[in-house]
Amino acid sequence: MKRLNYYLFRPVDNIGLILFRICFGLLVVAESWGALLTGWVKSTLMNPEFTFNFIGFDFLQPLAGNGMYIYFFIMGLCGWGILLGYRFRLSSFLFAIMWSAVYLMQKTSYNNHYYLLMILAFAMSLSDAHSDVSLDVKQNRTFRKNQMPAYIKLFVIFQLLIVYEFASIAKLYNDWLNLGFIDILLGSKKNMPIIGPLLQYPFTKYSVAYFGIIYDAFIIPALLYKPTRFVAIALSFFFHLFNSIVFQIGIFPYMSLAFMLFFIDPLWLRSKTKRIYSHFNQQYKNVQPNNTLLVSLLLLIHFVIQLALPLRHHFIQGDVLWTEEGHRLSWRMMLRTRQGSIQFFVTDIKTGRRETVDLNQYLTPKQISRLSTLPDYIWQFSQRLKEEYKERGKQVAIHVKSRVSVNRGPSSEFIDPNVDLANTTWNYFGHNSWILPKPLSN
Repeated sequence: MKRLNYYLFRPVDNIGLILFRICFGLLVVAESWGALLTGWVKSTLMNPEFTFNFIGFDFLQPLAGNGMYIYFFIMGLCGWGILLGYRFRLSSFLFAIMWSAVYLMQKTSYNNHYYLLMILAFAMSLSDAHSDVSLDVKQNRTFRKNQMPAYIKLFVIFQLLIVYEFASIAKLYNDWLNLGFIDILLGSKKNMPIIGPLLQYPFTKYSVAYFGIIYDAFIIPALLYKPTRFVAIALSFFFHLFNSIVFQIGIFPYMSLAFMLFFIDPLWLRSKTKRIYSHFNQQYKNVQPNNTLLVSLLLLIHFVIQLALPLRHHFIQGDVLWTEEGHRLSWRMMLRTRQGSIQFFVTDIKTGRRETVDLNQYLTPKQISRLSTLPDYIWQFSQRLKEEYKERGKQVAIHVKSRVSVNRGPSSEFIDPNVDLANTTWNYFGHNSWILPKPLSN
């Protein structure tokens, strides 16, 4: 136990954390205010009549009027507070809460980096990332420190190891290995200027497929091992900038590059950032961490959850690529494409009258696209229809006719048309039996 305590709480240089805080704050500003400038807030949160929240978080719905514009503007201000180290604890914790609410209130624009951003926001709010090169230090709201407990760096390393290793493992399936999905992924980029035609060559497709597996599997060990660190950093710049340019996946590639700061030699970083410190001449104070047992317990709980979530689909009946049960929160990134068609039928139990639901009256095109292929959306929309008809004084049964294709494979029936979805419950931890089995031909 003493050895573990030493390993977790020994003092290490904090320059990587300090510089990461600055980068993280800038990325928070870019994500928050970028969502305003690109129209993401309007199209995703304001235009829909309602959003598909994570099941169990129905109380989280977008603010009325211009509320979401103000909401995202405040998150951007929090980003500036993080970047400058101004009221850092308040800025980072407020952003963590606000971003988590946004993440949980809608999943139509689901991205893994939204989830990672949520984890990091809370982790940052609990760290002393403002203990140097910050307005909090300059204005004497906190002590200046040049060290941090080792567990902060280890937290980042293990979190990234989980992200990348599970991402690599998830790619080890037929449609990735035989380029079936890669053909779809890169085929959609053929009209990109200059590089679009290059992406269509078989060599390029094989390189993307297998470099992705190898990179994800070995990048963290390569960054930790000093002889391979420089090559790993160079490959990381190529990999993440390629992803940013070709796939346009927001801030995630740049967040991943910022993580490199935790792997670079602190002495080298300090030698390159001397000018940053010239205006911060207060004396350093080393503070030993308190509550080591509590910190150790929280770290254990966090990483048990982080390991359990990506593994849970192995304990749920069916293929996760077909059922989608256990897909989210599992670092299953850019693995498949789904197409489908769906019809909802509402039957008045008293009169027996049956009608077909016009989805366009309720949903945006993007929501309909998700609803057509994802079971939790189908269940949630069924429950919403049930409540709507209940308010009209009607008791109804809701049945669905649905067909789904994964990676442009054969289209097959997805939801049991004989099951009344209005009278089903969502199984959070297991298989929902009204999702039909994956056909053998798929």
